[in-house]
Amino acid sequence: MLSTIRTPIEVRYQETDQMGVVYHANYLVWFEIGRTKFIESLGLNYAEMEKENVVSPVLDANISFKKPIRYGEKAYVETWLEQYDGLRTVYGYYIKNETDDIAVIGTTKHVIVKRDTFRPLSLRKSFPEWHEKYLQHIEGE
Repeated sequence: MLSTIRTPIEVRYQETDQMGVVYHANYLVWFEIGRTKFIESLGLNYAEMEKENVVSPVLDANISFKKPIRYGEKAYVETWLEQYDGLRTVYGYYIKNETDDIAVIGTTKHVIVKRDTFRPLSLRKSFPEWHEKYLQHIEGE
């Protein structure tokens, strides 16, 4: 696997359901936390991209639940760059519990678009620094 960024997640009471486990939709929020930290670890910043009137919507999300995580437990999201082709970016995620067991596996696919028109842009052309860092990460440099 490519290098990952491990981010601790505070399991908050309001994130749990009547069964006392983390409600499934909250894992997507945790993916976003991990993705943001991963991007920051590369020296990049979403806020800088948004200043250019560009956003990065999710095109596709896949999630598979293996074990529950409960309130009071420690959790971590491990994030890596799964695929990148200059236009589309796929991030991979593991949500792990305090004993390092995988609780959730997932991916999200993204593109960048102009905020006002939602017209897709090439990350390669629009943000060459991101493109270079993503290529370096994918190639394991």
